[in-house]
Amino acid sequence: MLAGSLCVLGFSPFNMYPVPVLALAVLFALWSHARSLRAAAGLGFSFGLGLFGAGISWIYVALHDYGDMNMWLAGLATLLFASFLALFTALAGYLQARFAKGKLRVALAMPAIWVLMEWVRGTIFTGFPWLTLGYAQINSVLAGYAPILGAYGVSLISAVCSGLIALAWQERLNRKRAILALAAILIAGTSLRAVSWTHPQGQPFSVALVQGNIPQDIKFNPDVLNDTLNIYRNLVLQHPAKLTVLPETAFPMMEDEVPKNLIEDLRDHARKNGGDILIGSFEKEDGSYYNSVFSTGSSNAQHYRKHHLVIFGEFIPLRPVFGWLINDVLNIPMGDLARGSSTQPPLAAAGQRISVDICYEDVFGEEIIRALPDATLLVNVTNDAWYGDSFAAAQHKQMSQMRALETGRMMLRATNTGETAIINADGRVLAKLPQHERAVLQGMAQGYGGETPYVRFGNATVLLAIALLLATAVRLSRKS
Repeated sequence: MLAGSLCVLGFSPFNMYPVPVLALAVLFALWSHARSLRAAAGLGFSFGLGLFGAGISWIYVALHDYGDMNMWLAGLATLLFASFLALFTALAGYLQARFAKGKLRVALAMPAIWVLMEWVRGTIFTGFPWLTLGYAQINSVLAGYAPILGAYGVSLISAVCSGLIALAWQERLNRKRAILALAAILIAGTSLRAVSWTHPQGQPFSVALVQGNIPQDIKFNPDVLNDTLNIYRNLVLQHPAKLTVLPETAFPMMEDEVPKNLIEDLRDHARKNGGDILIGSFEKEDGSYYNSVFSTGSSNAQHYRKHHLVIFGEFIPLRPVFGWLINDVLNIPMGDLARGSSTQPPLAAAGQRISVDICYEDVFGEEIIRALPDATLLVNVTNDAWYGDSFAAAQHKQMSQMRALETGRMMLRATNTGETAIINADGRVLAKLPQHERAVLQGMAQGYGGETPYVRFGNATVLLAIALLLATAVRLSRKS
């Protein structure tokens, strides 16, 4: 459990990327000495409870501080959610002990099954890929594998490194080979980090990312709506740019209810700068409500509707059973939204083809690549104000960095309270705003063309690699 908790230090805002690799090596070493399937599963559960209990503790803030849930009930709900996620690491422990034997399983079966369970966790029940270990390596040489294998591939390479460390630690006879294999992985990652998989397209252009810093407890209060609209109006008009981006639901109202004079002011401002403005709001059509982004300015008006909704936050599965959770326990507005199409075209704005994603849609790499290679730019609009001063926003930004690196596209993040950032196509943060400040981040961006191997093949490559590792591990187990 301690090793799992320490893994959190590898993620933002701490960014101590060697820690998760070493922590996982500890788990693999313990698994190799587990005396039963139950013991292996128990070790996996304890590690997972430490990882998720520490890593997603910000769930408590959303439930208690902004969802008005009782302190003890919010704490219990957070613990139960962390325990549910820990079931996946428990299953990893069981499976590696059940289907693989021998000394080499720490470098073959354990890494493969660990990442397979990460992928399952990121897919089942709409998916929750938070704290996938590959994200912790965004600033390390292992990030060089991201444009080829994606975040799960970086997880797999990281886990193999953990297995090699555990093998070298425990097996004197295999120590030299393990160290050489580890060195080869690091050298290859360093070389891949220097490869440019995509190319600039067109000229650089100016951007303005607006961070309104509207407190979550008043964001949907109708008494302060006019103040909110005026704040965004003034911030936009004072910071000219070819592309201006406002955060998720910056206008906390239906698009057709936004005052016409406000839209006209913003449209005229955008046209004067030869560009466009992207604005987060809600939309209503045929009785359905959408979390949306719409554009105004020099280009034709367009919109994007959020497709991947937050379970229990934006839609309620089995409403007759769980409806009370949203309506009577939590204070979450617009708690039952409709999904936009999964194949929406990029927005043609500011001379770019912009792939927009809303909130935590950008944590699903396999969904972001649907708009590629057509899109030249990635834009994320989000509102992490639900999580207060926790490190949720920093973790979220780190996942946006991975999307930029996987796709070879710049990522522009406009957030309500942070972390608003301009992220380069190689995953580096070029500029960002401090959290919980009202400000506008101005800078330059560049469109990109081409496609990375990950854009072309998605997660298929890493799933094939997992299958090959497992097949090799099972074959060696039968020989031993």
